[in-house]
Amino acid sequence: MTASQHARPAGAGADTAVLTAQRFARMNPGRGDGLGRVSSEGLPPGPRWPAAIQTIALLRYRHRFHAWLQRTHGDAFTIRLLPGGRPLVMLTRPEDAREIFAGDPEVFHAGKANGILGPIMGEHSLLLQDSAQHKRARRLLMPAFNGQALRGYADLVARVAAEEVATWRDGEELRSLDRMNRLTLEVILRVVFGVTDEQRLAALRPRVNATVDISPMVLLGWGIPTLQRFGPWKATIENQVELDWLIYAEIRERREAPDLATRSDVLSRLILVGDGEDGGDAGDGRLDDTELRDQLVTLLLAGHETTATSLAWALHELGRHPDLLAEAIAAADAAAGEDDDAAVDGLAHLEAVLKESMRLHPVIPMVVRTLLKPARLGGWDLPAGATVGPSILIAHSKESNHADPERFDPARFLGRNPPTNTWIPFGGGVRRCIGAGFAQMEGAVVLREVLTRFDVEALGEDEPRVRNITSVPRRGARIRVRAR
Repeated sequence: MTASQHARPAGAGADTAVLTAQRFARMNPGRGDGLGRVSSEGLPPGPRWPAAIQTIALLRYRHRFHAWLQRTHGDAFTIRLLPGGRPLVMLTRPEDAREIFAGDPEVFHAGKANGILGPIMGEHSLLLQDSAQHKRARRLLMPAFNGQALRGYADLVARVAAEEVATWRDGEELRSLDRMNRLTLEVILRVVFGVTDEQRLAALRPRVNATVDISPMVLLGWGIPTLQRFGPWKATIENQVELDWLIYAEIRERREAPDLATRSDVLSRLILVGDGEDGGDAGDGRLDDTELRDQLVTLLLAGHETTATSLAWALHELGRHPDLLAEAIAAADAAAGEDDDAAVDGLAHLEAVLKESMRLHPVIPMVVRTLLKPARLGGWDLPAGATVGPSILIAHSKESNHADPERFDPARFLGRNPPTNTWIPFGGGVRRCIGAGFAQMEGAVVLREVLTRFDVEALGEDEPRVRNITSVPRRGARIRVRAR
């Protein structure tokens, strides 16, 4: 009996399999969104290749593809994507990003644009909802990520990071991506689910990792139901059934927990907040198990891999620059000291290291919205049905946005920020990532725990590769650690 099957009630697996299959069918990206075919007339220029080739290029070779498109077609360009050759219009100037982020949320729908995530995230996911539904979900989630909540999570992050770093050995060579993934998964399982039982953690870890570690071709295949009977697509659904069962079991048990009202994890907060407790509005109504499942999976996946990847790149970059490493170590020592003002400054420096890692090595390539009505953006009259968005890859690498953009320089974020809409890893406007504050706090605390114990040295060069919708270090951002 596997850990994930432990104590499973008879029939529970079959019931969950039905729910999972229904979600995959309901959220199939190939079903369309009712907006019809969009004409190419009047759109910014773009390649004339078949939509299938452009889709593969965007999913598989995004770093070179975005740069080539801008060099070839200018600051606005159009990509045709499956299914149906729907246009994706990318805009690369800060003023264009501002227009998109400030756009009417009744017209600029992020949920439709993120439809490829639907089978995994579910229809109630904050990333998939729009209009009033999105406002409600965000209002329910916000108390779990306000300043008071973040201060409470910081100690937990520090404990988990210290536990991870305690397993490292002097002179050890390691893939920092693997270690940071392990660390941030542990953090998110404890913060979001409040799970501390080792047996339950052991059951959840491989299921979450298998959900994250999929190729872009699996994402593309979700629009073709026939593929779901074969190979990696079948394995993805089987893994989802197991993960869904674990999550639903945790939700049912937590609803009955005698200490529910005193718990601080996100799941407990969400159960309470729908009842008008913990700062919520009773008029929002109680979240049912499916709504809770979708929001938990969203937070679990969005809050785990992205931060881990940014931390891995940060350690690798510090390991390539001894002078910047020395500054970061001094900041970590100050952050761990007893002088409160120095500690604040130290954490600010470590947060700047993380921000610069996010700038130089974007984890997500773009922010997208689907137009429900025609809109004029960047001097172009764009039709309803077109998907639009700023390219994060271009925004972060433009010389006009960031001087000497290929250089790793945390000082860009010390006591100042780059010009508005030139650094957009968390998106912007009413759809800005709800976990942005948590990610930055977590990154700074993890760097403090690592650098107060170890020096780091980068081992060789690295480059990004695409994994699901994110980009990660191809060789795992390998480093050697030396005990201080």
